[in-house]
Order: sequence, then C-alpha cells, then structure tokens
Amino acid sequence: MSVLCSVSVFGQKTDSLASAARAKKINKTPQIKASVQTYKPKYSFGYVQYNDLVSNNKTSNNLKPEKILTVLKVYPNPVDDQVNLILRMDRESNLSVKIMDLLGNEIVTLSNERIAAGEQTKSYTIPNRLNAGIYFLKIMSGSETVVKRISVL
Repeated sequence: MSVLCSVSVFGQKTDSLASAARAKKINKTPQIKASVQTYKPKYSFGYVQYNDLVSNNKTSNNLKPEKILTVLKVYPNPVDDQVNLILRMDRESNLSVKIMDLLGNEIVTLSNERIAAGEQTKSYTIPNRLNAGIYFLKIMSGSETVVKRISVL
C-alpha cells in the first residue's frame, strides 16, 4: 500500500526581490586633487652608500645640543633628613632642585641658585612636613631636566 505523491513538501518560490535588485553601476571614480610626489627610494636593495653615512654623522653631531648637567649620584636613598647630590656642570648655569610627588605636583623647592662649572657636591635638608613615601627629585639646569626617585623615611 504505497501511495505516490507528486506534491513537493519543501517547495520554494523564487525571490522576486532578489531578482529585481541589480548592482548599481558607478560611472565616476573619485579623484584625488593634490600634488603629491611619488616615492622613489634613494638606494635600491636597502644599501646605503658609505659617503652618505659619513656625511650624515658629521651633520648630526653638529646639531646635537651641548650637555650641561650630569647627575652622578644621589645618596643616601632612602632619605631620612638630608639628601646629597654629586653633579657635574659643563659650564656655569642656574640649578634648580625640587621635590615632586608621584603625580608630578611640586612639593618643595630645595634650591634655585647659580652654580659654577665643574663637579659639585650639594647637600639639602628634607623638610619635616614631608610624609614618608616615594618622591621624585627634579634637577633642572638650563633646558635640561634630570629626575631621580627617592624614598623618604
């Protein structure tokens, strides 16, 4: 007793929207209106001529600013009541020493004076109002700044 059925169970209609929609044809392409030179590498295969290396080193050394301040040592660390700095000045300049907190806020200015050229040892007393913790010692001379971390007991 088998019955053959000609009715399809999963019949699908053709999607009328899909066949009606067509791709939009673009007639104009966007144009960039700028005068940009094309990139041309100076050397092929990544090789640089020796003469260019030598000439670049000479010009870069002349453009490098002269170093004025070199901080050799900050001691003792952790600091109890006095901090000592050993620094070298290449020429006479103004020296400013400040204590900053972790957020970069200025807590106290220890020194703002004119220092002679040469190696110097400076001692500064830490104010009693400074709580125990970690601070930064900001040492500035001219346009140079050196920051050292200190722990206050």
